[in-house]
Amino acid sequence: MASAIEIRGVSKRFRLNHARHSSLKERVVHWKRSKAASVEEFWALRDVDLTIEQGETVGLLGHNGSGKSTLLKCIAGIHAPTSGEIRTRGRLAALLELGAGFHPELTGRENVHMNGTILGLTKREIEKRFDEIVAFAELEHFIDNQVKHYSSGMYVRLGFAVAVTVEPEILLVDEVLSVGDESFQRKCLDRVRQFQREGRTIVVVTHSPDLIRQIGDRAAVLDHGRLVAVAPPGEAIREFRDYLLLGRPLWTPGATASDDVVDAAAVDDRPPGDPDERDPSTLLQVRGVTIVHDNQHRRPYVLPGESLEIHVAYHAPDPIDDVVFALDVSDLNGVHLVGVNTEIIESHLGSLHGDGVVVFRIPCVPLLDGTYPLSIGAHNRDGGLIYAQRYQRDSFEVMNPGHKRGLVDIPVEAFVVPTQPVSLGLAK
Repeated sequence: MASAIEIRGVSKRFRLNHARHSSLKERVVHWKRSKAASVEEFWALRDVDLTIEQGETVGLLGHNGSGKSTLLKCIAGIHAPTSGEIRTRGRLAALLELGAGFHPELTGRENVHMNGTILGLTKREIEKRFDEIVAFAELEHFIDNQVKHYSSGMYVRLGFAVAVTVEPEILLVDEVLSVGDESFQRKCLDRVRQFQREGRTIVVVTHSPDLIRQIGDRAAVLDHGRLVAVAPPGEAIREFRDYLLLGRPLWTPGATASDDVVDAAAVDDRPPGDPDERDPSTLLQVRGVTIVHDNQHRRPYVLPGESLEIHVAYHAPDPIDDVVFALDVSDLNGVHLVGVNTEIIESHLGSLHGDGVVVFRIPCVPLLDGTYPLSIGAHNRDGGLIYAQRYQRDSFEVMNPGHKRGLVDIPVEAFVVPTQPVSLGLAK
């Protein structure tokens, strides 16, 4: 399969000026001061290599300032890389920020024509698609108003409508899918899925891992301008959340390009000593998770209403008496179904030492058809130490042999309540 976007050794440097003089006099007085003292170089991207295939949807994840939006702007051609090169194949449309490219003094109609022209449409093509754009944006009554009077939601709807209606081969989206009301978000996701079926390439920047899980083929994780992971959504999101939960950088500032990236769950190389001085991941490890149900030897799934056990194998080198195990269940669309831990359900584990198994038992599975990913974690009682986490590496499957539809198996009964005949109150 041919590649739609090739990013080779891309770095981007910005110069930050920390000494801004407000008057000509100040500039003359401080003229002899070293410019180096007032100007700082900031590398937003460093040595990024990434290939995105045609028809692939890739999400860019990272903390604020990690370089996600800068990379997207370099792909769009808004920023030129300081070094390296980017090649794209096909018509490209970019929706990078709220109302990007709109002129506030022009009406919505005029902005549609202007943006359509910028994206390569002829006047006839814009006129042909104009009604579709306005209908998608739901702005029939406001299209002839100046956009400076639009709300933020109206800005987003019009911008997205223009970008997707030009039918680009490559669509770049920065955070817009998480803005707007629920109905508009559903409409955006439906259009994205339509693009996917048509084989178009999509790159999405978002702070929402669940969105990447819904629509992404792969996800790329950036940290301090460096690309530190490219993987299927579940694995990449786990790397991203390791950073957020453990508070450790995936890449350490000051490391050279040849230095290995330190995994967020890597064991500390400090000599063993007082438990409080050691890395939490050395105190307890989750060795594996096993799904157990009554008919596991006959079928790989459970039926609604059957019992299910999740066996979490652990190893504690030394006695530890403040462990809380947590279990999260979600569906494949990223909907969070339940989150519990052993403290919430008042199942106190006591002191753990050596090898053992913690069992979460669901007496009656209340779900219908689907695959349900599991996340397992272990922390101390106040939550200050995270001993282990296993993000959506395990799952169980439910198969519904009946005709109920939906996600949850809610028991429903129906019956008739006899009523007394209505009296007409006629005198005899």
